[in-house]
Amino acid sequence: MKAQSSPLSTQPKYSLQGGIHRRTESAILSATKNLIALHGASNISMIEIADASEVSRATLYNHYRDKNAVLMALITAEIERLVEAAQRAGTPADALELLSREISADTALQAMRTHDQGLLIEIMSQAQNPLYLVLATCIYEATKSEAGTGLAMRWLLGQVMQPITPKQSRDQAELLVDRTLF
Repeated sequence: MKAQSSPLSTQPKYSLQGGIHRRTESAILSATKNLIALHGASNISMIEIADASEVSRATLYNHYRDKNAVLMALITAEIERLVEAAQRAGTPADALELLSREISADTALQAMRTHDQGLLIEIMSQAQNPLYLVLATCIYEATKSEAGTGLAMRWLLGQVMQPITPKQSRDQAELLVDRTLF
């Protein structure tokens, strides 16, 4: 007798696996960000990441070889999220304000300012990192100014260590656009 295929799924098996893979990675990165917000990056382990993600250690290691790989994936996902949001923001001042607010209010960055200053400085000083260039390109697309892009990048990187208020974010973004970028 011939086996019948399941009527419940019209998607090929690999398509379903891809969705599960993305959801698992999303859960891992979300849990990692939450753990960093509570304890800092240097004070968490792969075991804690697996437990908080509600995945087995084997699953975690199937996705990421070590904690540094998880952290790089998290940074990449965060930069991509910020770039997508900035591209939808509207005006150059809106894009810069959004980036400023997100950086200044990020709870994981807040914990890292306390627990992982060396790591933050190391990450921020890697101007050759492709992620740095992705963010710089996003700012350039909004501002159409090389000089303004450089200034805005330094302004945003400064907020990683010295966050500012939402009002300061708006005021300074408008000032950058009005006086520097155009």
